[in-house]
Amino acid sequence: MLRQTDRHYKFDWLTIILFFILVGFGWLNILSATYGGETIEYFNLSKLYSKQLIFIGLSAIIIVFILSVQAKFYERFSSIIYLVSLLLLAGLFVFGKNINGATSWYPIGSFTFQPGEFAKVATALAVAKYVSDLNTDINKFNDQLKTFAIIIVPALLVLLQPDAGSTLVYGAFFFVLYREGLPHIYLIVGLLLILLSIFSLKFGVINTLLIAAIVVFTYYFTRKKRPSIVQPITVLLLSALLAFGVRFFYENILPDHQKDRITVWLSLEKDPVKLEKMKKTVAYNLNESEKAISSGGFKGKGFLEGTRTTGNFVPEQETDYIFSTVGEEWGFIGSFLTVVTFIILIIRILFLAERQKNQFSRMYGYAVASILFLHFMINIGMVMGLIPTIGIPLPFFSYGGSGLWGFTILVFIFIKLDSNRINEW
Repeated sequence: MLRQTDRHYKFDWLTIILFFILVGFGWLNILSATYGGETIEYFNLSKLYSKQLIFIGLSAIIIVFILSVQAKFYERFSSIIYLVSLLLLAGLFVFGKNINGATSWYPIGSFTFQPGEFAKVATALAVAKYVSDLNTDINKFNDQLKTFAIIIVPALLVLLQPDAGSTLVYGAFFFVLYREGLPHIYLIVGLLLILLSIFSLKFGVINTLLIAAIVVFTYYFTRKKRPSIVQPITVLLLSALLAFGVRFFYENILPDHQKDRITVWLSLEKDPVKLEKMKKTVAYNLNESEKAISSGGFKGKGFLEGTRTTGNFVPEQETDYIFSTVGEEWGFIGSFLTVVTFIILIIRILFLAERQKNQFSRMYGYAVASILFLHFMINIGMVMGLIPTIGIPLPFFSYGGSGLWGFTILVFIFIKLDSNRINEW
């Protein structure tokens, strides 16, 4: 299990440096977001920035352990790691602690442990292991169903907590499968389902089905070789089922606070006065975040000088809205450099994934890049008001031990796999 001395390992230091730059800069912004003008106490556990510093120190220990284990360990024991993660997710419904309406944490003294952050790593390993198996053909329908099941099971357990934001991250695995040869029809269907869901909420079920009927039959009658008329009718029936289902879920099942966020985002409330009131309450976090970012200007107000940040104007600023701290104190320059650093890291991981000598390592690398990208894109989009607030952390920046450790494990397992490629011929 431990590294053999007769083997050669070359770690990608660019990825490691980018990781520590983001973690270090993230901690500075957590310090700003939780700073109240008092003397900074680095080892006072009542301070969130002190706790995060401890989490970072423990991350270093995790990194040493991950890099000390043989690379083959992660492939051989991926199924066991995956099953353990499912058990931990299922155990939340019995032993979990409810925080802000979601039962996503195990209480451990004054700390909490969120298994959902580690389930993404386990799922990435399990998907890479199954698809890279010699007996698996991603173009066969049965193998596709089994692969989808590996992804959907943990996603459903996370959704039932309920944690809709983290559930969306599991969509990242379909980009990985597409790279490995999954027919493009799945991505097209997925995009159409998203559009159909949004349209059914925005324009109503009947209008949405009329639009779908026009599109489907226009496509059907303009084809030179037309399939059976049963095909477009089946598509419309499935579209109707989805449209009615989405509407029913939105009106009868979705929690009120999540429903209100979607209502404001899509402007579903027809009464303009009531909609404006909802924007002031439901979108309060977003409005304050946008004010903080815009107040930073080009250069920013300076470290610990953000008046809206240190004044606690933005709720949950150390977690979901941490990027607003970057915008206020470091301005456009700091925000731009942060975005660029994330992009460089993701591109670098994709580059490393492409040079892997085995499919397992390549797929896992693509999973790492896709998960980081989806977290990054959704969080930034949420803070800027491009998508509704769904509560998803910014990797390496948002406060929390589970999140930081989950991303650390995710990245450094791949660094270890990449370092082992010279031993795989």
